[in-house]
Amino acid sequence: MAEQMRNLGIIYADESGRGLTHPFFVLILNAFREEAQERGCNVTFINPVLEEGGDYAQRCRQCNVVGVCMVCVDFDAPQFKALAESGIPCVTIDHLYKGMPAVLSDNETGVQKLVEYAASRGHRRIAFIHGQNNSIVTRTRISQFRNTMGYQALPIPEGYVREGRYDDIALTRRLVKELLRLPEPPTCILLPDDMAYLGAQEAARELGLRIPEDISFAGYDGIPLTQALTPRLTTIRQSSEVIGRKAAQRLIEVIDSSEKSSRRVSIYPVELIEGETIAEV
Repeated sequence: MAEQMRNLGIIYADESGRGLTHPFFVLILNAFREEAQERGCNVTFINPVLEEGGDYAQRCRQCNVVGVCMVCVDFDAPQFKALAESGIPCVTIDHLYKGMPAVLSDNETGVQKLVEYAASRGHRRIAFIHGQNNSIVTRTRISQFRNTMGYQALPIPEGYVREGRYDDIALTRRLVKELLRLPEPPTCILLPDDMAYLGAQEAARELGLRIPEDISFAGYDGIPLTQALTPRLTTIRQSSEVIGRKAAQRLIEVIDSSEKSSRRVSIYPVELIEGETIAEV
């Protein structure tokens, strides 16, 4: 009976402040919860805000969790490092940390697909607004953008790669306007995520530009919202349900086994959604 009542923890510290209303991460977290419950485990969301001097390991013990899934936390913070060294089984989503088991999307293939698709539509001036450069996900996407542009023999003019923030519509709006005011503006802009498309639409509208006739955009995530907008966003769909369920499975595996094989990194495929926001030029 005790085996049926194990308690798994989730530490989720979304910087956007959307919490469990975030259109992408809510899909992952819900899938994690469903998989855990189907395997006889309870799920506890652990408050990521700590009192002075506190750490995540202490909070996890107070909540009586036997393992923790971490999403969007500050992996450089001492509070996290205390958890990493505590012996409490952990799994990360979209981050690699010192041999911990991790579940990620295939970000290399995702960015490669977007660049290649834009290039196949005739675009040569492709810009990239990426998320904050503090994670393996962002670093992988930036590196793959540069690599794929090189493979396609496409130039990357100065100012074409801009650092934005994930899920920051206002900042994306400003960065898109800056790119479109360059002496030689891009014809296609890759955005950090799908929500950024809302800011990109505002920027284009304010500059009197049509999507995709005058400027093309692509997103990342594949959330339902942007597939309902007009024009429908071209994007990369991440396997949110698979990621959430596999994270729960991996965490339970680590709890039940000390084998190193349970600590491997799992990378799951992505899918290009050919929407209506990349014109043929």
